[in-house]
Amino acid sequence: METADFSITYILALEDDADTVEDIDAIIRAPGGKSWTATLMTPRKIVEVMARCSTTGEYAGGLYVHIPDLMIVREGGLDAMTRALVDLFAKFGMDTDVLPSFHDEEDD
Repeated sequence: METADFSITYILALEDDADTVEDIDAIIRAPGGKSWTATLMTPRKIVEVMARCSTTGEYAGGLYVHIPDLMIVREGGLDAMTRALVDLFAKFGMDTDVLPSFHDEEDD
């Protein structure tokens, strides 16, 4: 997906619906070569993950969830998630470390 300032590659699972997805990983690339990762999740999805962890034992039995590049979005769907990322970078600029940096072969 292209925005005025950067491109976003969303990593959709086969069962994901672009209009309603509530948990997705993304790679954001600026024209200057800087890239970031983001995990975008709705509050409902976070509760679901924590409940699952209470049965799997992960994260101290669901006591917490640690996702370093997490952005919590109020609603699902790629449009809402893109709006959130556009707003984040409008606020912090394209030379920011608000999300973890990412380097891959496309950046070379």
